[in-house]
Amino acid sequence: MIVAEALQGDPATRLERRVLLEAALGRSHAWLASHPEHPLEPREAATFLRWLERRARGEPIAYLLGRREFFGLELTVTPAVLIPRPETEGLVEWALQLLDPQQAPTVLDLGTGSGAIALALHAQHPRLAITAVDASAAALAVARDNAARLQPRLDGQPITFLESNWFDALHLQRFDVILANPPYVSESDPHLARGDLRFEPREALASGPAGLDDLTRIIAQAPHHLHANGFLLLEHGYDQGPACAALLGAAGFVEISTRTDLAGLPRLTGGRYPQPPEEV
Repeated sequence: MIVAEALQGDPATRLERRVLLEAALGRSHAWLASHPEHPLEPREAATFLRWLERRARGEPIAYLLGRREFFGLELTVTPAVLIPRPETEGLVEWALQLLDPQQAPTVLDLGTGSGAIALALHAQHPRLAITAVDASAAALAVARDNAARLQPRLDGQPITFLESNWFDALHLQRFDVILANPPYVSESDPHLARGDLRFEPREALASGPAGLDDLTRIIAQAPHHLHANGFLLLEHGYDQGPACAALLGAAGFVEISTRTDLAGLPRLTGGRYPQPPEEV
């Protein structure tokens, strides 16, 4: 098999074939274009064909290659974590707009998964004191691996990773900003049985009949873990903005707003908590 043969296929899959071939050969797009007659070694061809078979069964390319770029960082991803998506980059951008670079703010990343949000914030704002939690020990292992691999690029103090079901292990800790990309898909949503979602951890996707169970819990508990005038920023489904805004308002948040993603869909909602409740 030569490069030109490996890249043949219908237009819908040609880009995927190129991405997989680049990874199998360890070569760039430009190199492939300039070496169409280059023969694949048996090991390279076997890897490429195996990936094509798995992709034909629907397995996400990010899991095939074991990596995905997020906010300029190349992250390791496995089936233990959600695949980082561009929508979530908006959550990072929002937090960066709120954080004072002259201070050393405290940040909590709830449900960190691969560590995408925490690591992206740390790369942009080294003075941050970041705690990243996840209920999955397997997900935390991926996040810690990403942090260790990227640490030479990151200044400042290391991220604190903690196994916790949302706030359960945080006790009386408070933060200036809390971010969360929690499960928000209805447990009966047919999309869970389609596309990439079939291969991603269901516990990181589905959350009750309306997809609001975890969002509701986070919003209710967040005031006990925010400093005065701290912010809670949430990612949610395209049709859940009004529900999240109502929940935030009922919990005492102010300056509530919803932001759109790159497709113009309302996917992020957040607010400021003026004065946290006194702990008993």
